[in-house]
Amino acid sequence: MSISRRKFLKWIGAAGLGSTIGKSALAASTKHFEGYPESFGVLHDITRCVGCRSCEAACAKVNELPLPDKPFTDLSVLQEKRRTTETAYTVVNKYEVAGKKAPVFVKKQCNHCLEPACASVCFVRAFKKTETGAVTYDASVCVGCRYCMIACPFEIPAYEYNEALTPRIMKCTMCYPRVIKGQLPACVEACPTEALTFGKRVDLINIARERIRKYPDRYIDHIYGETEMGGTSWMYISGVPFSEIGMREDLGVTPAPKLTSGALSAVPVVVGLWPVFLMGLFAISKRKEIVSRQELEETVRSVSDKANVKLADALARARKEKEAAVEKEVKKALEKAAQSRSKEDI
Repeated sequence: MSISRRKFLKWIGAAGLGSTIGKSALAASTKHFEGYPESFGVLHDITRCVGCRSCEAACAKVNELPLPDKPFTDLSVLQEKRRTTETAYTVVNKYEVAGKKAPVFVKKQCNHCLEPACASVCFVRAFKKTETGAVTYDASVCVGCRYCMIACPFEIPAYEYNEALTPRIMKCTMCYPRVIKGQLPACVEACPTEALTFGKRVDLINIARERIRKYPDRYIDHIYGETEMGGTSWMYISGVPFSEIGMREDLGVTPAPKLTSGALSAVPVVVGLWPVFLMGLFAISKRKEIVSRQELEETVRSVSDKANVKLADALARARKEKEAAVEKEVKKALEKAAQSRSKEDI
């Protein structure tokens, strides 16, 4: 929590965020975006993290997420590698690193890229990079294509598969609703060891560089997120190679939109043809419905006609059988009466 509320509110005013709420920049572009100069971020000093999971508990509370099966005080979950889910925006993992007596703990959440891969592939622009540094998501326009899940190099977006009617993409928002009110992200506020530092991204880079310069034996000389994938708003410094604590070091420095520009060139065509495609599907569906109804009516009519013929034949047979039976009974009665008269005459 290393900054005062007064200083934070002063930053908000200087950045003009008070008058720009609701106006967010779209990262879904093929042009390079350097990021907002006054945007915020978080620096995660991995050497200070003790794996207490206070950040997880604070995140769940603020975002009103379901409580996990095991309480946040149960540290046995650290024995397995976890990833973020639709009900957990952040998780802490434990790593045993060769040459280190104590385990290394790493917090994982959305890194809020300066040019988000999720936004670069979202043709309905459900993801936006805001002036605060946060990457936000608008569920009202999402079509559930889940391209964002495939595109994210950090494997963060999670899908609500259990929600049949209104599924959403779920991920960390860097507490955007709190930040625009002058509050700290919940995880930063809850961290007891100050392993998380919130502030302007440019200041965080300077803080990280100073720590590395001052304690060269404690840190490796690299700020993870300063340039990865064009840069992220959530950055890390560590005492061990990032590749040994589950973090990718093969991402390069090219922003996501440059990597997806070829695919994105077809998006306007797809979006333009989408209504036509849907109308075509509707027309085919209606045509099938009409044909099916006609076929059903013809089948019913045919069956009905056959049934009527069979019924008429059955009635005719029954009438003939009844007439024959009556005729037979009448004949028997006449014969019996004749026999009776014969006996009387004798």
